[in-house]
Amino acid sequence: MYCVPDQPLPSVFLALGSNLGDRAAYLHAAVAALRQHPAVQLVAVSPVYESAAHVLSGQEQPDYLNAVVWLHTTLTPETLLDLCRRLEAAAGRQRTIRWAPRTLDLDVLAWDDLVRYDERLTLPHPRLAVRRFVLQPWADLAPDFYVPAPFCATVAELLHRCPDRAPLRRTGVSLKTR
Repeated sequence: MYCVPDQPLPSVFLALGSNLGDRAAYLHAAVAALRQHPAVQLVAVSPVYESAAHVLSGQEQPDYLNAVVWLHTTLTPETLLDLCRRLEAAAGRQRTIRWAPRTLDLDVLAWDDLVRYDERLTLPHPRLAVRRFVLQPWADLAPDFYVPAPFCATVAELLHRCPDRAPLRRTGVSLKTR
């Protein structure tokens, strides 16, 4: 399903993560699929960061590669979410256990100034302000993007206030071409 824009296309930000298998290849494949989709215009791709997995007590998981993409789209939020789920499934993502390791994880972070709460999709993403592994690459792309309620702050401000102090390492992986 596509929406017919009567105004500029929305700025949409997606978080990408992978901590199983060939992590960089999964991120590359997701970015390539987004770039090739006829209803998606990729604006920019962040640098890739590596971080320890956020896990439940007693769990251990491999480290994640994380990035953020900025796009414009004529898709509806629901249709973009469906596209993200298809890309995860194509990468072999299993959605059987919450907080499990993932070949590919795609989260819709924000959609312009849209605020919505329903069982399928909450915008902005409810946990984005406590995830430095999301905020740092996002700040590399769009530090002045204003994240609406309940955050009511720019990405740079959210990064500055973020309680997550886990180390991040900028990698040499580039998702801009391939």
